[in-house]
Amino acid sequence: MSAAATLAGAAPRGATPWHSILWKKVWRTVRRLQVRIVKALQAGRWGKVKALTYLLTHSFAGRAAAILRVVSNQGATTPGVDQQVWNTPESKTAAFRTLTRRGYHSQPLRRVLIPKSNGQTRPLGIPTMRDRAMQALYLLGLDPIAETRGDTNSYGFRRHRGCADALVQCHRLLCKRTSPGWILEGDIKACFDQISHAWLLDQVPMDKEVLRQWLKAGYVRKRVWFATTEGTPQGGIASPVLANLTLDGLQALLRERFGATRSMRERNRIHLVRYADDFIITGTSQELLRDEVQPLVEQFLSERGLRLSPEKTQITHIDEGFDFLGQNVRRYGNGKVLLKPSRKNVQTFLEGIREEIRTTGCSRTAGQLIEALNRKIRGWALYHRHGSSGRAFGYVDHQIHQALWRWARRRHRGESAHWVRRRYWRTVQGRSWVFVGELLTGKEKPITVELMRAADMRIVYHVLIRHEANPYDPSWESYYEARLHRKMEGQLLGRMTLTALCHRQKGRCLACGELFTDPSEWHLHHRQWRVNGGDERWSNLELLHINCHRQIHSQGVGN
Repeated sequence: MSAAATLAGAAPRGATPWHSILWKKVWRTVRRLQVRIVKALQAGRWGKVKALTYLLTHSFAGRAAAILRVVSNQGATTPGVDQQVWNTPESKTAAFRTLTRRGYHSQPLRRVLIPKSNGQTRPLGIPTMRDRAMQALYLLGLDPIAETRGDTNSYGFRRHRGCADALVQCHRLLCKRTSPGWILEGDIKACFDQISHAWLLDQVPMDKEVLRQWLKAGYVRKRVWFATTEGTPQGGIASPVLANLTLDGLQALLRERFGATRSMRERNRIHLVRYADDFIITGTSQELLRDEVQPLVEQFLSERGLRLSPEKTQITHIDEGFDFLGQNVRRYGNGKVLLKPSRKNVQTFLEGIREEIRTTGCSRTAGQLIEALNRKIRGWALYHRHGSSGRAFGYVDHQIHQALWRWARRRHRGESAHWVRRRYWRTVQGRSWVFVGELLTGKEKPITVELMRAADMRIVYHVLIRHEANPYDPSWESYYEARLHRKMEGQLLGRMTLTALCHRQKGRCLACGELFTDPSEWHLHHRQWRVNGGDERWSNLELLHINCHRQIHSQGVGN
């Protein structure tokens, strides 16, 4: 039997050691089956789709990819109700035997409450490792179907789509002279918690018994089990895709009702932009949105057990502006529509910065504090760098400077202001008042680090993703590779070594051959290990996925 046949078929009887898995073949097998699912779906061959999905969810490659996703995400060290985690190669190898359809029973979720910005709490369910892996496994076959059938203007929880695409689409719809002036801001009340189980079991194209296990598992809080009669397993890997499948179809319904002909489209100008359960709908008049569009949306949602939130759903004019995904969209007196960081988003970010300084500033050195703040500032500025954010960036920098000045004066109460400034602030390349500190890195001398300024983040235009692009369709392969390459270069601004390595490797891991999608998922590897005399020269460095890096070290390559 060939290696490809073994990977596509059932798992072999003998346990395959985790660090002996050939990940290039695993991803090639998974990708090939997903491509075949998309082609069968486009041809309308549902029987073929079901057969290929069954083959993928029962294959060794599918199980390996599912386990890798579970043990690689941020919650990999958080256990469910069984208090088990897969944190060793042996436990990951043993996990293959648990991912079987026969006899599968989902365990209850461990319920925790997450505080929200408005003072309320949001429930979060934590599945067991086995249930997470089963969701990841069946998602391998469900996600290609969801991507092929999804609304073109849906951008939340989808591969290679994000908030920036949704915001750019908003700007495109509203920036023209002939653009509609009224916006229905929609927010679905407790979307994940109220989706109808009957609708999901009837409409979601996957194994009904497995889906029923996820939906009816219930949750445990303070050692008490509670049944779940509605909603998706919030916190689970499959929940976002199930929510998207529930809300897909609204765009087609609006087009059928208000845009069937060219004259109707020009008269109504009804357009939808959705990110998860937040959406906006444009229209030419307030009456049209209030009397015709909103009732149609409410009817669409009621069939799925959902309803609009009366507190957050409102109709506004573009001249007044509205907040969407952390940015304020508004048309100003000169006729231009600008996207800026919303006031609420800026204040929330600054509160987080001040809390970081207040709670950890006393126990950290200036260098450690700068390292923590730089991560927050870079992430926030990267998110907002596609809008008209220059003024907001300057305001944020000023407020952070004021917070650090208060921190430094409290830290040295007996010293003068001039002494405090000389200790923590310097002039660097002609720019005064640069907050600096020293950071220990294991070398002989500590390195000097500077606080990043949000205003130094270059404002760039985000290229909107093509509406019809499908990441599982091989005809779009080169398109997605080019987009990922631009994305990675943008996220690596100022880090020349990583940028050069990413460019040299064409954005791919040299071990498994898969594309990098985020800098947080890779590791800088020394071909000749440093313990064996390896240096920091560019020729001795390469970028690998974290799991691939562990596999190489477990095999002793580089000794």
